[in-house]
Amino acid sequence: MKALNRIVGGFWSFALDLVQDTQGDVSAVFSACQMKLGIGHTVSAAVALGAAVSVAQCPDYTTYSQTPQGDPSSGPLALPYMRPVPACRTFNSSAVEDVISNMTSRMKDPDLARLFENTFPNTLDTTIKYFDATENIAFVITGDITAQWLRDTGNQLAQYYPILSADPDLATLIKAIINNEARYITQYPYCSAFQPPPESGLSPSVNDWAIDVLVNPPVDNQTVYECKWELDSLCSFMKLSRSYYQATNDSSFMNDNWYSAIDQIFSVIWEQSQATFDQDWNLVSYYNWTGEAGSLAGAVNNGGNGEPKAYTGLVGTSHRPSDDLSTFGQSTFASRRKQFFIKYPTAFLTSGNAMLVVELNNLAEILDETGQASNISQLARNYSEIITDAIWDHTLVNNIFAYETNGFGGRYVMDDANVPSLLSLPYLGFLDKYHPAYVTTRQLLMSRGNPYYVVGKNFSGIGGPHEDAWNPWPMALVSAIYGTDDDGEIMENLYMIANNTAGLGLIHESIDIYDGSYTRPWFAWANSYFAEMLLDLASRKPHLIFTNNEPYVPGL
Repeated sequence: MKALNRIVGGFWSFALDLVQDTQGDVSAVFSACQMKLGIGHTVSAAVALGAAVSVAQCPDYTTYSQTPQGDPSSGPLALPYMRPVPACRTFNSSAVEDVISNMTSRMKDPDLARLFENTFPNTLDTTIKYFDATENIAFVITGDITAQWLRDTGNQLAQYYPILSADPDLATLIKAIINNEARYITQYPYCSAFQPPPESGLSPSVNDWAIDVLVNPPVDNQTVYECKWELDSLCSFMKLSRSYYQATNDSSFMNDNWYSAIDQIFSVIWEQSQATFDQDWNLVSYYNWTGEAGSLAGAVNNGGNGEPKAYTGLVGTSHRPSDDLSTFGQSTFASRRKQFFIKYPTAFLTSGNAMLVVELNNLAEILDETGQASNISQLARNYSEIITDAIWDHTLVNNIFAYETNGFGGRYVMDDANVPSLLSLPYLGFLDKYHPAYVTTRQLLMSRGNPYYVVGKNFSGIGGPHEDAWNPWPMALVSAIYGTDDDGEIMENLYMIANNTAGLGLIHESIDIYDGSYTRPWFAWANSYFAEMLLDLASRKPHLIFTNNEPYVPGL
């Protein structure tokens, strides 16, 4: 109760009284809350009311998302309406509702319109577990896992950036998320997922996969949910920061917490670009991660340091954006379903370094625009230049990018569905979709030349070792849509996603090509990425999804 009161002060108790007085009529309660605060304060009303009503009757969305809910769409797929009622949403925004209305009213396929209606608001509807504007702190979960991933958060919110100037409450939420993540990174820059902040009063979750895992530097599992070193996690924090600034021109997020996080990011960049051995053959180890005997995570060779790497100018990472260990080296690994052999960690993830290049340049630009920290701006540009050269010099052979390299000539040619991926290089902003290296690489990735590309009767695409090899991810098809201007290919991939939601109207993690079963019923990042892609088509290819060819861009 005290934690909830801290969210919105005494208004929460007002909302709870209304819930009890109206016997749970959430629509009536929400209207009363809006009247009390003023119609412009729907966010405050929803935060307080969502907390209050959850005590009374709001369903758990993990369960809610596994069965069809509201009235079906009028298209052949008859997709259900899967949004919680307003009082049960974790954040309400009139600007978000306007975008939904503007998009769906233009769309010619009611099934695609329903998918947008469900996916675009999903992060705000379901994952904002704590927000206090006064404290400048917010906690966002990934979906059916109660933890905040730096990578997921940066991507879950991407579709909202164009409307931040139209919704000050939403902008304040994003700024609070940045501040909370800055605190996490300052304390644990190598970690990827975190527990609720102490201000929230929310209890930490137990992560079975982190039990008996040894991490150096050591971490506190009351703060850290999982400490896998994933380069793209820090890139996502920089993406979130610069996207907020680009949308609002508000630099107030650049506080002491933020600069401390940026300092830590540059320390990690330097540390992880070093070779495994120095000139005198001393082991260079700034981070290692390994499971003890009997742990779910399994042991990592060389004392948790993985396979050796040579200096190239690239930045190493132990784990991929899928949370799986990198390649080169092999050991037995227990997955959620079975025990099998998996490649173990090495050095250099090409797509992660590509994202780093883009976000370092963006960091330099926003610092220059605000007239701040010219030394950091110059450092960012220097690293970006070094890493860019290294990508082209060390990862490209015959116009094909390797997914991973180790600096000794080792190349692993494949792709993983999770972004950043090779397929998503145009989306990341690293190169143009018409660049010959991307075109050639893409052709290989969408073929048998990629060990994680599979074709089924109803669903096909790229997956990864996170799930079974016959489970491609809808996320990869979204990346494929960003990477082409071919109308036929776009529509084929778009409807492959739309036709494979198990009749639930939400985007899942992966789809089994043999029986159509799916993993993760509530995966906010996948929903957001799909909605972001539809907004991209609305401006880039409106004739494909609209009744006319008039582009639509939110906020314009």
